Order: sequence, then C-alpha cells, then structure tokens
Amino acid sequence: MIETPIDADGEDEADRKVVEQEREEIKEFVKGLSANDIKSGNWFTKLIAQAMNSYTEKVDWQYFQERYEGVPADAIVDQRIKMAARYAALEGGLSAGAYSAAIIATLGSLGGASAATVPAAVATMMVDVVFITRLQLRLAYDISVLYRVPLDVSDPEDMWKLIRVSFTIKSGEVVREGVLKAVPALVRPVIKRFYSKAVLSAAKGLPVVGKFLLQRNVIKVGIPVVGVPLAVVLNRYTTLLAGRHAQAVFRNEARVIETAEGLTKRSRHPQLMLWVAWLVIRAERKIADDEALLMRHLVRLVREQHEVVDEQLAHLVDVDPAEVWRRLDAEPGDLSDVVDAAERVATVDGPLTTREKAVIAELRQRCHRV
Repeated sequence: MIETPIDADGEDEADRKVVEQEREEIKEFVKGLSANDIKSGNWFTKLIAQAMNSYTEKVDWQYFQERYEGVPADAIVDQRIKMAARYAALEGGLSAGAYSAAIIATLGSLGGASAATVPAAVATMMVDVVFITRLQLRLAYDISVLYRVPLDVSDPEDMWKLIRVSFTIKSGEVVREGVLKAVPALVRPVIKRFYSKAVLSAAKGLPVVGKFLLQRNVIKVGIPVVGVPLAVVLNRYTTLLAGRHAQAVFRNEARVIETAEGLTKRSRHPQLMLWVAWLVIRAERKIADDEALLMRHLVRLVREQHEVVDEQLAHLVDVDPAEVWRRLDAEPGDLSDVVDAAERVATVDGPLTTREKAVIAELRQRCHRV
C-alpha cells in the first residue's frame, strides 16, 4: 500500500500483485496462531506488535514529503483511502471462497485446540480478517501522519485512540457523519448491520477488540448481495468508511492544533491567554472534546514557545472569574490579542453560546473594547 503512487487508478495487475504479496505475508502470521488465539481475540494483540512497530518507524511526515512533495494533505489522504478500498476489495475477492455458513459453527467449536487443528476454512477467513484489520490500522495511522497529528503507538492512550478511530468503535459514528451516502443503496442495510454493534462496552483490552472484530466480520457469512460477492463489497466499503472516518477525526484535530499554534504565536500575553481561554471554555460548565483538545495544545505550546508553566492553573478546580479579571486588570497596555484569543476559543466547537457571549462581552469591556 505505502509504495503505490497517488495517481494509481483501477484494479490493475500491479494492485493485485501487492495484495497477493500482503496475503502471503499474512498467511505466515495466521499459521502461527492457535485456535485459542483466534477465539479469545489474542490474535489482535499479536497483530498490533507485528503490524505497527516497524511500520511506524518507517512512516513519518518526512516519508510522505519525499514521495508527494508539494501535494496538499487532503489530496494524498483522498487517494490513499481510495487505494486502500481497492486493495480491500481485491483481497475480499480472493478470500470469498472461505465464507460459508459452516464457518460459524466451526468458529464455535475451536475451543483450546492447537494451531495445527485450526480448520482450513477458518484459517482462510482469518487471512481476510487480519488483512483488513492491518490495512485499516495503517491507513488511519497514515492519515494521522499526513495531518501532522502526533501519535505514539508505544503510548497506550495513543494506541487506543488509533484503534478506536480505525474501527469506528463508537455507536453510529460513521452513519452520523453522513459518509454512508457514498455507499450504494443496495448495500446500505448490510453496512449498517456491520456497524450496528460498534459499541465496545468492555475495557480497553486488545483481546476484547480482537473478539469484537472477528464477530463483526462474521456478518460476511451467508448474507447474499445481488450479483456481487459480499466479501468484495463489505471489504471495499467498510474500508472506505473507516478511512473517511479517520480523515474526519484527524483533520478536525489538525484544525484545532492549527488554531492553538496561531493563538500561541500571536499572543503577547501567553499566561493571561491561558486563564482567559479556560474561563471561556468553562462558561458552559461542560467541556466539549474540541475545547479540551485546544486547551491541552495551548498549554503545551505556551510551555514550548514561551517557556511559561502555570502551576496554579494546572491545579485549579473551579475557575473564579474575579481572579481572571484581577489578572486582566494587572496587565498594562493593549490586550486586543487576549480578546481575539477568547473569540477563537469560543468558536472552536461551534457557534457562540449565550454564556460565552456574556464572558466575551465583559472581557471586551474590561479591555476597553466596546
């Protein structure tokens, strides 16, 4: 996947060769799995180590710059999503023969058998599941790199974030984003069923995710789609939707980071800006995800660029407006940069609310901005 130029088009022989090469590599991985690895979901834990460690060492922003110098991130992301969807469809066609109703019963009887007793049909199905899982993980990681959203796969929180984004593990996310409109009407009921159980209520254990992914992929068994092998259709469109979902998440995070960078660069009162930003965010007494993300990056950037670390703010439980106004009144000179920052912070998660407007109105008045 990662070596294909962005203008590659069509399911040509080159695409098929890449897919077949990947399948051969994955077959070796599947051979090393026991029946218990498959049933318990531990196959996913093993795959994470095999799929991501060496990959993330090689693929970074510089990697893409060397190949696509001067090309905007959106263009590269769009082409890589389409390319991944093509690869997924090709692989689905190669694996389609493994999908029969008998596989469901075979999965249920795996028990704790050794690797040698894993039925051939299940092993073939696992090649498809592992291929798509690895493809979508790496696609999501590529998208995060292209939008310059830092992810450290050795950090458990970042790894869980990548997993959650890759497999849309949150109820209805893909459907709510409206991306489902890209799927032909004939296939939409099947795709909706595929995502209908996309809530992971258990802990963030990798084997749990493995069981979830395996169970979700069993939907490919025995559901006919008129004139089209279901494995091809599901592989293609679930990869397309997963890619679009990753693009929406990481592009939005890149937008928030860009906002934080701009505010930090322009600020003449970085420490005061942090207090005002937090006052605006807490105006609604609940914190949106984009607001929390913005505050985290503002604190980081102020520390890195202005060498300002505010321990009092870090230990604050409830922000007192009087304390913020006191700090504001103590600052001489033009405070227009603080007002501008407050306005940007207030709109990072959408239009201004009544309470946010009230805070900003008082801020303007105290800064003599009427």
